[in-house]
Amino acid sequence: MSETGSDLPKSLPKLLIVEDDPGLQAQLKWAYEGYMVLIAGDHDGAIELLRAEEPAVVTLDLGLPPDPDGTREGFRTLKAILEMKPDTKVIVVSGHGERASALTAIANGAWDFYQKPIDIEELGLIVRRAFHVRELEVENARLAEQGASDNRVLGGMITGAPEMQKVARTIERVANLGVSVMLLGASGTGKELLARGLHEASGRRDGAFVAINCAAIPENLLESELFGHEKGAFTGAVKTTEGKIELAHGGTLFLDEVGDIPLPLQVKLLRFLQERTIERIGGRRPIAVDTRIVCATHRDLDAMIAVQSFRDDLYYRLAEMVVKIPSLAERPGDAVLLARHFLHQYAPEMNPGVRGFAPDALQAIDEGRWPGNVRELENRIKRAVIMADGKLVTRGDLDMSGGTDGDAAGEEAWLNLRSAREAADRVAIRRAVTQSEGNISAAAKLLGISRPTLYDLLKQYRMQA
Repeated sequence: MSETGSDLPKSLPKLLIVEDDPGLQAQLKWAYEGYMVLIAGDHDGAIELLRAEEPAVVTLDLGLPPDPDGTREGFRTLKAILEMKPDTKVIVVSGHGERASALTAIANGAWDFYQKPIDIEELGLIVRRAFHVRELEVENARLAEQGASDNRVLGGMITGAPEMQKVARTIERVANLGVSVMLLGASGTGKELLARGLHEASGRRDGAFVAINCAAIPENLLESELFGHEKGAFTGAVKTTEGKIELAHGGTLFLDEVGDIPLPLQVKLLRFLQERTIERIGGRRPIAVDTRIVCATHRDLDAMIAVQSFRDDLYYRLAEMVVKIPSLAERPGDAVLLARHFLHQYAPEMNPGVRGFAPDALQAIDEGRWPGNVRELENRIKRAVIMADGKLVTRGDLDMSGGTDGDAAGEEAWLNLRSAREAADRVAIRRAVTQSEGNISAAAKLLGISRPTLYDLLKQYRMQA
């Protein structure tokens, strides 16, 4: 069931109210002046209005039919809304009064939480604040498109892709909150660079940033690396040595490939996270340590938890905030941007005669799948610079085949046909502008359109050449 506010001016900001109680529907509809109020009473009605009207803010009752006394249907609707329109500000309203519902809603992407019985004025303040924040985000996105001429974001990461810029903004938002952060992404996507960026953006920036790759250290040495040891604790322990956790006191410890920590050591790490004290191997006194943990893995921790090779209680301690890092193939235009950066970095020392890329090389880089992500791209560019005979690196120098490996973007939960077309336009424009190094005439030629048409599209999508 859904109802539009068709009698209101179309220029008003759109507010979608998802509520199954007819009395509350009417009360809320007339309480919000200055908005186009849309009403839905169930999941299907909410999604129908989301697709058709694209509201900026949604108030969502968790108790929706056919589960009005539970939260299952409400959380299903929350997930669907954020999958199709991730920038929507969803204010979850629940009569269940459980803190667990609030925490689960926020963890699943809700913007705020309000408990019944509803106070119209108080909820109205939350709604107004949500619209204000959304307006600021739109303006910041517009300014970000116009600025950032060197395409550097958090931690010095080079990107022109909104997908990665969103990740950077998320990390910046949680940098000073003190929560533990887990970075999930394939090998070579820049997890350590982002972790260092988080550290530098936090209040711990003056402390040490200590990184350890848990997969690169033998299991029998990992405990000593993390927790340290006392002199004489074992054969070869000729002096007392501080572990990585202790060395990062006052700063940040980055645990890369945390999924490779063995189960017995997971218990000891969990104890540190709970008590904030450690004991060195061979030690008998607890040592208080103030260290923030940021971790990363490319492994499927949910699957590991299911087979009991990773502790679920440790996961919840480490993953208060989970940030998923897109692969290079999911960041259209970034491969060319990064390739140029690596060429300018390595050519002066390794092959000073190399000045840039031939068109066939740029096409191959742009179309590549890059399963090894940025690390693979960097290694291939370094090798191509060394092997190049002329001023321009060619496809042959890159040792890349001529075809593409399929769609990089994968399946998308498009909001509607208009948003699908816009997303496809943005990807094509970003790639063309990147390949042409910002030359509008050349980019328009690559796209097969006129220069005025490209200018119109850039203006329409608020993109910067």
